[in-house]
Amino acid sequence: MLFPGSVVRSAPFQVLAAFVAINTLVYGTLAAAKALPKVYAPAWFGGRNRRAQNRSIFPDPPERDS
Repeated sequence: MLFPGSVVRSAPFQVLAAFVAINTLVYGTLAAAKALPKVYAPAWFGGRNRRAQNRSIFPDPPERDS
């Protein structure tokens, strides 16, 4: 559908066009963020989340003497 130039240059049409453009960017960004894998920030920094001793039900392997 083509509109005459006077309609396209009117203020209400420009406001509507700006709203549609922003809405498209927001939904595109949300769709891209949902498609990407989750990012866990604590995994970037290590060390503080380690236990002092092994709490596994499996024993540690015996240490070998070199």
